[in-house]
Amino acid sequence: MTGKTKFDRRLTQIPSEIVTKIARVDELKGQWSAGANLNPYLLGRLKRSVLITSTGASTRIEGAKLSDEDVEKLMQGIAIQKFADRDKQEVQGYYELLQSIFEAWDSIKFSENTIKHLHQELLKYVEKDTTHRGKYKSINNQVEMVDEQGRRLGILFDTTPAYLTPKQMQELVEWTQKALGEKKYHPLLIAGNFLVEFLNIHPFEDGNGRLSRILTNLLLLKEGYLYMPYVSHEKLVEDKKVDYYIALRKSQKTFKTKNENITNWLNFFLDIILTQSQEAIDLISSENIEVILSNKQLAIWNYLQNVPEATPQEIADKTGIARTTVNKTIIKLLKLKKIEKLGLARSTRYRKLNLINY
Repeated sequence: MTGKTKFDRRLTQIPSEIVTKIARVDELKGQWSAGANLNPYLLGRLKRSVLITSTGASTRIEGAKLSDEDVEKLMQGIAIQKFADRDKQEVQGYYELLQSIFEAWDSIKFSENTIKHLHQELLKYVEKDTTHRGKYKSINNQVEMVDEQGRRLGILFDTTPAYLTPKQMQELVEWTQKALGEKKYHPLLIAGNFLVEFLNIHPFEDGNGRLSRILTNLLLLKEGYLYMPYVSHEKLVEDKKVDYYIALRKSQKTFKTKNENITNWLNFFLDIILTQSQEAIDLISSENIEVILSNKQLAIWNYLQNVPEATPQEIADKTGIARTTVNKTIIKLLKLKKIEKLGLARSTRYRKLNLINY
């Protein structure tokens, strides 16, 4: 593709509130990275919980009725007779695919072939979708809104005609690959644009909404938002489902006009990512700091909580911990905004930072 595309034009004039949200997300991303040495046991427990929560939420957005408890029972091999086979088949496919994304995102290339493969995996247990899984739609489809009971509330919009779908998907994926590779725009803007266009094209006969959330996890993990497996993106979207549909529709209504504008969608998308980022930081807040510190680091932190202030040598003497370990721990606690530095050079002291709710 050459020249300025419609995707570029959508991202040339970004409102200041969008820029501010992105900056805040990246600030929190940096704080997560600083405290990312989480306890492996806790990480595993969190990831399993998010897999269940995300699977339940993502399938319920599309009309399924299984609760998180039902999802957990299904994944444990417990038969639940009260739900349709289709719901159970969709849940199993989503759970296993999201688990694969969490475990192998760094080895998955973002491409059209990948998208088709992920769609095939998403629907591999759904008997009614056998003939078209992993293939772009051959018939036209529409986007419908459903309520919590799975009842259809009406058609939101008509999607890209089937005969144009391969061409439009190729253009979208190639633009996304190029923009990410060249770092042409912030990755959150690129991901946001990809998702709103993907959902507008609606390239598959079924599973587009669920696949869009799988792709959200993949894209953001590949761009360094490594807390995705530990806070459920899907649950946050489910909690704002009406706003989700409205934001999509307001932006998509401008498509194929002279002034395409995805600000409504970007605001919604970034609000979700910002909430997700804040919840991730809550995992490494002072209430949970034992999760990310070794025993020696925790001893240093506990000491600093019980004295007005201390020098590194005083900390080493009082805790019996090597000075090099004390120095490394101080750097980590400073990055996590748990302590603050007082004075300079040999008179440098450290004390607990009282403003922990950053």
